[in-house]
Amino acid sequence: MTPRERVLAILNGQQPDKVPWFGDLDYWATSKIHKGEQPKDFKVSESYIDWHRDLGVGFYLQGYFPFKTIIENCEIKNWHEGHKRYREIRTPKGVLRECWTWLEETCSEGPTEYLVKSVEDLPAYQFVHENTLYEPDYAFAETRLQQIGDQGLFLAYLPKSPLMQMVALDAGIVAVMNILMEDQDALGQTIQAIKKSHDKAAAVALECPAEILMMPENLSAEVVGPYLFNQYMKPYQQEWAAKINESGRFSCIHMDGTLKGLLREECTVGLTFIEAMTPAPVGDLAVEDWEEFTGDKETIFWGGIPGVYFTPSISDEEFDKFVIHVLSVMRSKPRFVLGVADQVPPDGLESRVKHVSELVEEYGAY
Repeated sequence: MTPRERVLAILNGQQPDKVPWFGDLDYWATSKIHKGEQPKDFKVSESYIDWHRDLGVGFYLQGYFPFKTIIENCEIKNWHEGHKRYREIRTPKGVLRECWTWLEETCSEGPTEYLVKSVEDLPAYQFVHENTLYEPDYAFAETRLQQIGDQGLFLAYLPKSPLMQMVALDAGIVAVMNILMEDQDALGQTIQAIKKSHDKAAAVALECPAEILMMPENLSAEVVGPYLFNQYMKPYQQEWAAKINESGRFSCIHMDGTLKGLLREECTVGLTFIEAMTPAPVGDLAVEDWEEFTGDKETIFWGGIPGVYFTPSISDEEFDKFVIHVLSVMRSKPRFVLGVADQVPPDGLESRVKHVSELVEEYGAY
């Protein structure tokens, strides 16, 4: 069977010949582009899919939002200072500013100044969301669908849930918790303003020609536990998971951190699958214990190999032993997709990535 046939079988509740193997290579590819090992347009080219094919990896992720975001009635300024990327948004309710800093060592960037710093920023932040429009941007989807062929599936993003928009991107968990303790009503009003905005974007995404629609939550249970989830996230996820499923597509979230404190709750949402699941010893729950935290829900689990296992920090012997063990669990029933948890890092070994498909051929049959 092809990678596409294998994963479609799992997603449709059937049993393929072997466990599907699908890896997120986006971060690894970004580092290769930055180092000059691949051209700038590598990730949008047909060569990117050929790279997956040569490595024996199923393709599904490309970080694609199928809409353009347009902020009106605000003055927006973007600029760079060395490795720092700034954005300033001037609104009638106040000024917001953020800074993201690029790290050469990791070939990635992170927030060093959040857009929202305290409850005083919420009026301006709400104004931004109240004045944001979304337009369809489906051209890349049409091109990518032709490129993928039998190597995988086409996935597009909805926006994050409103809480995770704040936690992961715009405020950080410390500011969110400070706002919650200082003025819970203000936080609730802000969540509603973001939801009203994100619902418009999600509706646009729902019409794109994707086979899978993901809410890219970047969720970890030690950051967001059951209280925050049930209060601020679950209704949004349930609503859009249901709409995605009703449209005939597959629904999922990205959960790439700890699992114990939130996996049960996520399995009640109605998602087709949870992606980027990280097992112990990097995560907090061994792959053989995942099902114990799901009750009678049949949510599909996608992940299993921590990114560090693809690096020289892990020996070949330890890598083989670990992957063979994960496959022994995953081949026990057609509920799993073997994937990278969360991404192959910049120092990933090509030989290690290739070797996974060999292990699947030898140890992945049901």
